[in-house]
Amino acid sequence: MSIACPMRREMILFLAAGGLSLLLVEPAWPFKILEPAEQGQFQSGQTVTARVDLGKDTGVIKVRYYWYPEHAETLVQGDENEPQPAGTSSLSTGPRGREEDSATGQPIVARPALVSTAENDPPFGGKLTIPREAVGTIRLLAVAEISRGRLGIQTSFDEILVKAEPPSELTAIDFETDKPLKLGRIGQAASYEQVDFRGKTIELPIVGLFADGVTRSLSSPSTGTTIISSNPEVIKVEPYGLLRLTGSGRTILTVKNRGKEAALEVIAALSEEPNEPPIADAGENRTVKSGRKVELNGLKSRDPEGEALFYYWSQVRGSKVPLLDLNMPRASFVAPTVSEPRLFRFRLRVYDKMGADSLPAFVDVTVEP
Repeated sequence: MSIACPMRREMILFLAAGGLSLLLVEPAWPFKILEPAEQGQFQSGQTVTARVDLGKDTGVIKVRYYWYPEHAETLVQGDENEPQPAGTSSLSTGPRGREEDSATGQPIVARPALVSTAENDPPFGGKLTIPREAVGTIRLLAVAEISRGRLGIQTSFDEILVKAEPPSELTAIDFETDKPLKLGRIGQAASYEQVDFRGKTIELPIVGLFADGVTRSLSSPSTGTTIISSNPEVIKVEPYGLLRLTGSGRTILTVKNRGKEAALEVIAALSEEPNEPPIADAGENRTVKSGRKVELNGLKSRDPEGEALFYYWSQVRGSKVPLLDLNMPRASFVAPTVSEPRLFRFRLRVYDKMGADSLPAFVDVTVEP
């Protein structure tokens, strides 16, 4: 029998020799973001006060805060050695919010929007700016660094989703690409790798020009963008803001957002060889214990033509974990130490030999203490 107690303790009665005994149990309260609130709506560029509940952890050294677009890949968490400029806060995929690989140009390290210690007000929190360029759903990841004495340094984290709304109206929609956009054998669009095959997906670089002078990406559906293709036999609109090349010809893409709209002509000259896109299967959601090896299994992914597949796994929720064999059907990682069940989400994309790619598939791994 358990009785809830306002002092955040549990009184447990149990039968022992000589009668009933009373045991006070101190639960391990989790590290948690208190402010900003989960699913709260804020203005882009607004400064809020970040607050966290440290739970039962007494050895917290510092807490680092990172902003991400909703489905962006989680990067290695950088430290305060290269913090963002004072008074600014950028998404971890933005130019000030990341470090890039010198060879590929891909982001590899996220810079924190805020690094806070016990000296800050409030402790381990402080002034946090909603990214000025953000619009739609974004993620806030807070990572606590905890001293465990002889066990060394461990981390705990919490992650929430919030919504960013620009403080001024949308004045125009534009496309950061050639106009008209030519794809395939007639195009020189290096950003799309001069695609000339069916089944390939692209993300249209849509931007919004706002009255406050900020240009914001509107490619994600969470920003309120809808896309209509006048000819689905040339380009088909897929979920997650992706566009699939389905054949040669001409189509008009009409983009709508916040009462504005813009049109882009697309001309495609693709290979006539039939090719259906592959289908990704990231496996079933599961719950595991800290310290266990976790295997992500994409072997149920398939290609309609029966061709061999190429794989790419990435992490899109939770504190960064070292993911092994991310280009193999099976990827793996060791479940990190947690004080409370925590969600880690992974994304799988598969590709066929012609370069056609699947829609993303996701799998959730909940790690328990």
